Amino acid sequence: MSQTSIERLKDYLAQLPPKSQALLMREFERAAERGEDATVANFVLEELRKIVRGSDDSVRPRAEDPARHLFHPLEPFLVDGSSALRSGQIRRTSLLPVWQWLEREGAADAVRAFEAALADETGSASETERAVRRLQTAAAGAILKITADDSGTDKQRALARIGAPSVAEDLALIGAVLNAREALDTLNGRLPSFVRVLGDSQISSLMGALDVPSLQTPLVLPFALSLVMQRLSAAWQIIRLAIRIAGSDDEVRVAATPYGVAVTLAIDELSHIAASLRADIRSGHFENVSEHLKAVHDGVRGLRTELDIRSDSNWGRQLAAIRVNISNGLQSEIDSVPGRVRRLLRQRPDKDISPSARLDAAEVEETAALIDFVAVCRTYASELAINEVTLRTYSDLQHYVEQTTEALVESLRVGEGSVRSYRQQQVKAAIRFCDVLFGHDYSSLMSRAAENALTAERKSSRAG
Repeated sequence: MSQTSIERLKDYLAQLPPKSQALLMREFERAAERGEDATVANFVLEELRKIVRGSDDSVRPRAEDPARHLFHPLEPFLVDGSSALRSGQIRRTSLLPVWQWLEREGAADAVRAFEAALADETGSASETERAVRRLQTAAAGAILKITADDSGTDKQRALARIGAPSVAEDLALIGAVLNAREALDTLNGRLPSFVRVLGDSQISSLMGALDVPSLQTPLVLPFALSLVMQRLSAAWQIIRLAIRIAGSDDEVRVAATPYGVAVTLAIDELSHIAASLRADIRSGHFENVSEHLKAVHDGVRGLRTELDIRSDSNWGRQLAAIRVNISNGLQSEIDSVPGRVRRLLRQRPDKDISPSARLDAAEVEETAALIDFVAVCRTYASELAINEVTLRTYSDLQHYVEQTTEALVESLRVGEGSVRSYRQQQVKAAIRFCDVLFGHDYSSLMSRAAENALTAERKSSRAG
């Protein structure tokens, strides 16, 4: 779609009545779940969600949608897309089929009663809240009944009627969160808004907040720890809770406690960041590379430093796999940078340069971003197993760019008019690379040298 078409669509969606926006969202969610026109459905859904969340009228469609009331406690744990889940997460796409099942047969009476209460315009906010809690209790009970069924084939058939296998995987988790909603809400209210460093005092406070029976079950604890992770400046620090509970940094003792799931959460989060990093590199988007590299580097180092993880254990193999995957992805990209720089700055003979020859400004900027990427990698190279290739490449880049820039500047003094424009573009690109490699002072110096070379050449031409 063109930018104009997108803007028109946004305006149209924003002008719809709140009820129409809510209805349209439900229909496109169903289309996305069925895989019909997924690209269009996801795009429209995203725009609708922005409008609904950002407008003053957003309360109305949310309030009038009973499913949103029911699933509100799940909001902190919902994830979009089809990427692999870690513990403490639920697919957003699972909510619609679960709601349809509850509406159809799982808790049909409770859903109808809630919809009637919601339609009653004389009801107060407190009455609506009580009705929501009754619906959530009924839904949790219905989910527990079907997931606890041990009838084998009948259970599988019942789950298949609800939705795809991914929905069946999420069903028990949805029920567990709904059942523990009050404890999770209380925990969320007691957590600090931001924790830069998870120290002893914060750990003690958190352990007290987590010491609630309904939060200690195998299904709910990952969600409670996920809430804590969301407040940490560095997610990997969640392992300190597990180490405190175990009273040891030995991975065997840590894994033997219920809080061993905290280590799994930290490793899964690192794996997710590493996947995002690789995707950004492959697509040429380097805006978040520095942040992702730092997060993975600090996380791997933190886990390896604070926890005695054996290389042949499950956690050890997972960490090793993260390092290898990142190393392979980074190394291939790092190896490609010198070739791109040489292709742009290579001094071709004058006869090989046509009067219309030009450097692609976008390619120059992309190459500069790649040089900066190598510099960032150098900072985190040792922990990510790319130390040798990064240091070698960065040194080669410095040596080549420094020598080539000086040679290009000198060529401005003697170059013929027909190729001087191209040489100037090369000098400009070289100075841009110098700014990344050596800093602003050096690039300014070379820029002045280039200006002086052009001035001297013009004076020489007039004298002749």
